[in-house]
Amino acid sequence: MGPYLIDTNVISDYFSASIPAAGLQFMDAVIDAIPNLSIIIQIELLCWTIDADTEKKVAGFISESLVLDITPDVIVQCVSLRKGKSKKIKTPDAIIAATALAHSYTLITNNEKDFVGIQGLNIVNPHKV
Repeated sequence: MGPYLIDTNVISDYFSASIPAAGLQFMDAVIDAIPNLSIIIQIELLCWTIDADTEKKVAGFISESLVLDITPDVIVQCVSLRKGKSKKIKTPDAIIAATALAHSYTLITNNEKDFVGIQGLNIVNPHKV
């Protein structure tokens, strides 16, 4: 599987080293290959209330990542998800899922429940690798 789009919760877990060893090894490989982030994930990361040292790490991580904007394809996917999903999906999660779908990326997340039932969306949870 791959390429990958990394969800905010996984970045948090990665920075705090709270992912099991196999998951950390997997994440190291993904991050070494230039991480992909949705613009929503960048916004969420920049809104964290963190100490100055961690803030520098987050800024460095973002600057070394490919941040994917909300394109017309992402908008179409997002609207489809928001209108068609039986369980209401929050707009930020819909944009993240739509970004992964529009770019044919596998989503790396620890919040699988937020994305359950989205047709065509591949998910990897580094806590279960």
